[in-house]
Amino acid sequence: MLYYLFEYLNSQFNLPGAGVFQYITFRAAAAFILSLLISAIYGKRIINFLRNQQVGETVRDLGLEGQKQKSGTPTMGGIIIILATLIPAVLLAKLDNIYILILIITTVWMGFIGFLDDYIKVFKKDKQGLKGKFKVLGQVGLGLIVGSMLYFNEGVTIKEKLPVEQQITLENGNKQVFGEAHKSTKTTVPFFKNNELEYSKIFSVLGDGYEKYGWIIFIFITVFIVTGISNGANLTDGIDGLAAGSSAIIVITLAIFAWVSGNIIFAEYLDVMYIPNSGEMTVFILAFAGALIGFLWYNTYPAQVFMGDTGSLTIGGIIAVIAISIRKELLLPILAGIFVIENLSVIMQVSWFKYTRKKYGEGRRIFKMSPLHHHYQKLSYHESKIVVRFWIVGILLAVFTIVTLKLR
Repeated sequence: MLYYLFEYLNSQFNLPGAGVFQYITFRAAAAFILSLLISAIYGKRIINFLRNQQVGETVRDLGLEGQKQKSGTPTMGGIIIILATLIPAVLLAKLDNIYILILIITTVWMGFIGFLDDYIKVFKKDKQGLKGKFKVLGQVGLGLIVGSMLYFNEGVTIKEKLPVEQQITLENGNKQVFGEAHKSTKTTVPFFKNNELEYSKIFSVLGDGYEKYGWIIFIFITVFIVTGISNGANLTDGIDGLAAGSSAIIVITLAIFAWVSGNIIFAEYLDVMYIPNSGEMTVFILAFAGALIGFLWYNTYPAQVFMGDTGSLTIGGIIAVIAISIRKELLLPILAGIFVIENLSVIMQVSWFKYTRKKYGEGRRIFKMSPLHHHYQKLSYHESKIVVRFWIVGILLAVFTIVTLKLR
C-alpha cells in the first residue's frame, strides 16, 4: 500500500525522498525492520493474551529432561509470525505482483490449517489435533493452487540466456544477453553442467508437442515439495528455538536467491536463471525473516511461547512456495537439510520398527527417539546445545547451497 502511495506522491507532487520506494532493496530492508519490531515488541502482548485465554501447551510425557516444566506454556505463537510477516508485506510490497499474491495465499492457507490443528488440541482437549488426512488434504490443496497459478498465470515467465553468437549490442551500448520472456517448466538443479532441468521433457516420448503436458509433472512436484517441507518444519518444531532459527537461515538464503533471480544484471553476472518480477518477493521474504528472528526473542530456551502448528506448518509452506517460485526447489534437500533429516529420521524409525516387529516379533529402533533432535536429548545433550549445533549445520548447508550454483 505504501508503495502505491509514495509512487503517487512522487509522480504528482515530486515529493523529495518518495522515489526511494521504487527500490526493492529499500522496501525489503524496511519490511525486515518493521516485522522484527512487530514480532519483538507486540509479541509480548500476544503471548499475554494467549496466556489469559489459557492457550497452553499440553505436553505428553516422553521421558525427556525438562519436559514437564514446559506444560502450560502458551502455544499458537505462530500468530505472531503470521501477523509480523503479513503487515509489512501488505504495506511495502507490490500487491499486484503474482508472486506476492501467491505468498499471501500460502501464509493465510497454511496458517488456517495450523490454527485448526492447535485449536482442536487446546480447546477440544484432543492431543491428536486435526486428523492427519485433513492436514495432508490441506497441503495437497495448497500445492494444487500454487502449482496452477505458477504454471498458467501469464505473469510467471523466465528469460533464458542467448548463445553468444545471438547476443546483440543495443543502441545504448549494452548487450542483449537474454531472450524474450516465455513460459517454461525449467528449474535449477545442482551439479549439472548447465544447472537446469526441463520437467516437461519427461513426456518427450510422446513426440512433438510434449511441452503442453508439462503442467502435470510441475504441479505434482509442487504438491510433493509443499507437503514434504511443511511436514519437515512441523517435525523440527520440537525444542525451543530449533524450528524458528533453522527456518530463518533457510529464508535469508532464499531471499538472496530471489533478489539475484529478479535482477537482470546479477542474474547474468552469476549465470543464474532470470525470472522477471520475482525480485519483488525479497520484500515478503525479508519480512518473514524478520518475523522469525523477532519470534526467537521469546522462543529461545527457556521458551515463553511455542509456535504450534499455526507457525510450523506455515513456515514450511512458505519456504516450499518461495523455492518453487524462484525455481530452486531441487536445492531444498540441501538448503532445508535439517527439515529433511528430521523427516527421514521419523520415516526410518517407524519403518524399521514395523519391519522388525513383523520379522522378529519385537519392534526395534534405530534412534533412541525420533525426530532426530529427541535422540540427542535422550543422549543427555542439553537442548540449547542441540539447537545451536543444528543452527551451525544449517548455516553450513546454506553456504553449500549457494556454492552449488557454481559446481557444474
